[in-house]
Amino acid sequence: MRVVFSEFTLDPDLRELRSLGRPVHLSPKAFQLLAFLVEKRPRAVSKEDLYAHLWPDTYVEEANLKNLIVEVRAALGDDPRAPRFIKTIYGFGYAFIAGATEGERAPAIAPSSCFLQHFSRVFRLAEGENVIGRDPTCTAVIDELDVSRFHARITIAGPTATIEDLGSKNGTFVDGARITTMTPLTPGKEIRLGETLLTFHRREAPESTRSAW
Repeated sequence: MRVVFSEFTLDPDLRELRSLGRPVHLSPKAFQLLAFLVEKRPRAVSKEDLYAHLWPDTYVEEANLKNLIVEVRAALGDDPRAPRFIKTIYGFGYAFIAGATEGERAPAIAPSSCFLQHFSRVFRLAEGENVIGRDPTCTAVIDELDVSRFHARITIAGPTATIEDLGSKNGTFVDGARITTMTPLTPGKEIRLGETLLTFHRREAPESTRSAW
């Protein structure tokens, strides 16, 4: 069962970690460590349990575990001083602290009839996950200072659309209310990323903006 958190998708069956659809390299042991912490979330896992899981019946130096934690954090872009994903529980072990959702393997990417409008710009949304942010790999790239690199995610599943914040600095708002959980979207809903306003639609885009797709 794949697990989605922030801009990442972890698939233990395929032994694959992806960021916005792109593969992220992890050594086999580092992947095993991340998958175990995600599986046990939000419970903190002791170092002893991690050693037993990663190196059963084998003695290893403590530095081996620390090195794997460093590798996982580097792959996730996680800062140990202000962690988004892996928190050190001093004198005990580590915990996976990000919100995550589980689901069946994602279908192949296909266009939907949904789109976002930001002034004269239109961003066509695909079936599945669509990340909004400043990073050039996002589905909707919004180059505004109040928008985080990976700010929010809209998920389209047939007739259903939802939005969730990805731990952004300035928050995600739907019709003026700040969201903290996955929130339904219907046509005409106003989405605000910080102070940047977008509108969600489910129909064909106007001819005047169709070229922006």
